[in-house]
Amino acid sequence: MSSAEALEKAYAADLDLVMISPTANPPVCRIMDYGKYRFEQTKREKEAKKNQKTADVKEIKMSLNIDTNDFNIKVKNAIKFLQNGDKVKVTVRFRRMRELTHANLGEDLMKKFMDAVSEYGGSDKPSKLEGRNYAVVLSPKK
Repeated sequence: MSSAEALEKAYAADLDLVMISPTANPPVCRIMDYGKYRFEQTKREKEAKKNQKTADVKEIKMSLNIDTNDFNIKVKNAIKFLQNGDKVKVTVRFRRMRELTHANLGEDLMKKFMDAVSEYGGSDKPSKLEGRNYAVVLSPKK
């Protein structure tokens, strides 16, 4: 039907004439209550946003000479974060340059930590040395 005729029908029904596909030949329009449509659309978007879970990145820092009990507490916290669905960034700090000469000790500590939490999560990339820190990001297992 012609656009003038469609506009008359929409006006008579007290609704809006909304162009759905302007690139089609001929253009496609629909007679609807546009205000109600926009309201329902924003309501659906809010509901979808409410239901989605954002994965936070939690960070756990350790020094090279950490005690076993402190280490176990850090492992327990990492497991708790992974069970909640968060990613965990584990960092081994080298405070002095003297400690940095023994980077293999930091690597061993990182391997020990990753073995302790391997049941709950793993890393996508291998751990790497970033300045004075040895870091890795652990993702939760599905």
